[in-house]
Amino acid sequence: MARQPRFTRENVKYHVTAKANRGEMSFEDAAIKELMIDIIKRAKQKYTFALDNFCLMDNHIHIMIYPGKGESLSKIMQWILGVFAAAYNRHKKQKGHVFGERFKSKIIETLQQYIRTYDYIANNPVKAQMVNYSTDYKYNGITFLKNDRVALFGLK
Repeated sequence: MARQPRFTRENVKYHVTAKANRGEMSFEDAAIKELMIDIIKRAKQKYTFALDNFCLMDNHIHIMIYPGKGESLSKIMQWILGVFAAAYNRHKKQKGHVFGERFKSKIIETLQQYIRTYDYIANNPVKAQMVNYSTDYKYNGITFLKNDRVALFGLK
């Protein structure tokens, strides 16, 4: 059975999630999270897109992304996740799938959806009882903005 093509539109923001294979805690190591951040920075050299928020959890990631004019969400995410998977496997000296399935994406259409999505991503570590406040979690957009690590944000 052929999989359905991804529904995308020009000029919209997306909430993207990608989960580790078999729900494993593949990303709990700080070095692995920094690797993902580095790869996203490299992707910004290759593609035009903006990040509004993100959160790198231990077994999944969330990204609020706005592909630039003429850019493909699928191509951006395939590059990020593919390059990350190859680097992850080299780092861990292993082979095989890093992500369990295709990334999921949802179009953010209204201001209310934007606010809810932004808040959901920012508070994911709080909900998981990893920290008391979203700004206490090192690997999310709120903390990056607070600490002036803004290289990931904005268009190219």
